[in-house]
Amino acid sequence: MSRVVVLDYGSGNLRSAERALQRAGAQVTVTDDLSAAADADGLVVPGVGAYAACMAGIHELGAGPVIAERVAAGRPVLGICVGMQVLFEHGDEHGVVTKGLGLLPGAVTALPARRLPHMGWNSVDPAPGSTLFAGVAPDDRFYFVHSYGVVDPGPLHDSGAAVTTADHGVPFVAAVERGALSAAQFHPEKSGDTGAALLRNWLGTL
Repeated sequence: MSRVVVLDYGSGNLRSAERALQRAGAQVTVTDDLSAAADADGLVVPGVGAYAACMAGIHELGAGPVIAERVAAGRPVLGICVGMQVLFEHGDEHGVVTKGLGLLPGAVTALPARRLPHMGWNSVDPAPGSTLFAGVAPDDRFYFVHSYGVVDPGPLHDSGAAVTTADHGVPFVAAVERGALSAAQFHPEKSGDTGAALLRNWLGTL
């Protein structure tokens, strides 16, 4: 059974992520212990709320280097929602630009959509050969709740990442896979059987 740490840095749906990963077959610990985060088979970086607040929590805990070192060493990390967004170079919310972890190229900006937040169930267009979305049917849906995202996937494609997209008025990045780093803008832990399948696929990479 894979050992997974859900990183507690003061933000995120920690318990729902814990329960979903347990149901998917992992041994899960929710903790702010950076040694445990470094040593686990898989690390989940959750996140809800504002980009700047999540980055402040990560900095206060000192978790940025641990996340970066895991990725550099090829040890799996999964970012969820704002936990995905902070992996990028920066986020721009209400005109305030906050530096991110810089593990993925690109920026998080407001979705140029009429109706925000984007809240509810959406299908996605998986990247060719995606591991995360193996077995996901075209009409399967995932649960989103966000007003910001990555709308320019060009830098990701240039970096060799596998990019899954969704649409809310305009296309945006719904998930990224590059080496040991995986990330989802939606909440797999709130996405029922489809989300559980994605989590099992990720656990299969550990």
